[in-house]
Amino acid sequence: MRRAPLTSLALCALLTLVGCGDKAWQTKDIAPLMPPLAFTLIDERGETVEAGHYRGDVTLLVFGYTHCPDVCPITLARLAGQLRSLPAERRDDVRVLFVSVDPDRDDPERLAAYTDAFGPAIVGLTGRPAQLDALTKRYRVTYGYGDKDAVGGYAVSHPSGVFAFDRAGDARLLIRDGDGPEDVRHDLERLLAEEG
Repeated sequence: MRRAPLTSLALCALLTLVGCGDKAWQTKDIAPLMPPLAFTLIDERGETVEAGHYRGDVTLLVFGYTHCPDVCPITLARLAGQLRSLPAERRDDVRVLFVSVDPDRDDPERLAAYTDAFGPAIVGLTGRPAQLDALTKRYRVTYGYGDKDAVGGYAVSHPSGVFAFDRAGDARLLIRDGDGPEDVRHDLERLLAEEG
């Protein structure tokens, strides 16, 4: 008769220990689904850069364009806030790559002015259509251009999710619009704690 309470006590202790273990990812785990980060693009200084240039940092990949009225500035502002919430010694280990899929309007100078408004961790990139097509196809996303208005302006459709890569450049997470700030911070801190 005394074994049942002891067994229950042991089971409760085991469950408590399991609960103290590593928490699951809070955002979408895409590690088995997406390839490592790879691209050749032009940065906001007008220089050709490859994905390997950012190895060693946790890298966040965002697609958009500088004329975007809502999604892009909101996403970049949220990410900038997330970076400011990280411990000071970790902030320089995260790079946000803002890839403009509107190269006709987003030259390096415009990209630099745009990303500077959100902080030094955010880097503007763009490229020729073939380069952008290769990158978006690699991560199974699309973009497209709307009709021009009377003054030549147009909207650009693009993905709103943020792809997160570890220090080795391996795809790890997809951060979606509905992911809360605490969830994003948890996952960024977890990625930063991993060995590169």
